[in-house]
Amino acid sequence: MKTDEQIKELVRQKYSEIALQDKSTNETSCCGSGGCSTEVYNIMNDDYTNLEGYNADADLGLGCGLPTQFAMFKTGDTVIDLGSGAGNDCFIARAEVGETGKVIGIDFTEAMINKARDNAEKLGFNNVEFRQGDIENMPVTANAANVIVSNCVLNLVPNKNNVFKEIYRVLKPGGHFSISDVVLVGDLPDKLKDAAEMYAGCVSGAIQKDSYMELIQSNGFINFQIQKQKPINIPDDILANYLSPVEIKAFRSGETGIFSISVFAEKPAQESCCKPGTGCC
Repeated sequence: MKTDEQIKELVRQKYSEIALQDKSTNETSCCGSGGCSTEVYNIMNDDYTNLEGYNADADLGLGCGLPTQFAMFKTGDTVIDLGSGAGNDCFIARAEVGETGKVIGIDFTEAMINKARDNAEKLGFNNVEFRQGDIENMPVTANAANVIVSNCVLNLVPNKNNVFKEIYRVLKPGGHFSISDVVLVGDLPDKLKDAAEMYAGCVSGAIQKDSYMELIQSNGFINFQIQKQKPINIPDDILANYLSPVEIKAFRSGETGIFSISVFAEKPAQESCCKPGTGCC
């Protein structure tokens, strides 16, 4: 069993490599993790190309949804993107919040930060910045953001509860998040759980859908809802790297489901001392 720090280092190394890959390679693998499928279609990624602010150089094909589509940005908002990669979601958010808004991308992979900063410089944006840091301990002050978005990132984090605590801290009262992520219904086969590549590929690090929603509620968020859900189908030629033909058949016929969900929730406009975890009531 790997420690949290070992898992983070695995992800950091893998996504440093992904930063140098082209989009077509990333799209035909699980979140860019390798184990490329011979079937050329997107396993997880949704189509961004028609969204205002889309930048092809910043699109590495790593997402599992379109959180910016549901984020309800307003002109002048401060937006934070968790796991900002090469900056695609940040640039789309910037198109929504305008020149009076501010967008901050956070990523703990130096190669991704460098790529995102290069893209922002090419576009001439002075209200988009990228900070290297761990989203379990964000390099941002409390009550800073109107909106937080994230696309297929929390499943890579060992301690998801810490991330939701940080999201709550960093959001302004009345602020909200829109997050796309990977969740499970039922248990993955042990060989998939134990595969490092499948962790970096956003699958084996996913938790149960019910547990995911419970984390949101237990951290004090309100009005939470699933905005979109879609099944994720891992092609047989990727599964064959980890499972035998018999195991693949059993996996396909079982009750396990892997889903991409986009989730919305709000931080209360007026915080109560009875927020879960405060211990004051």
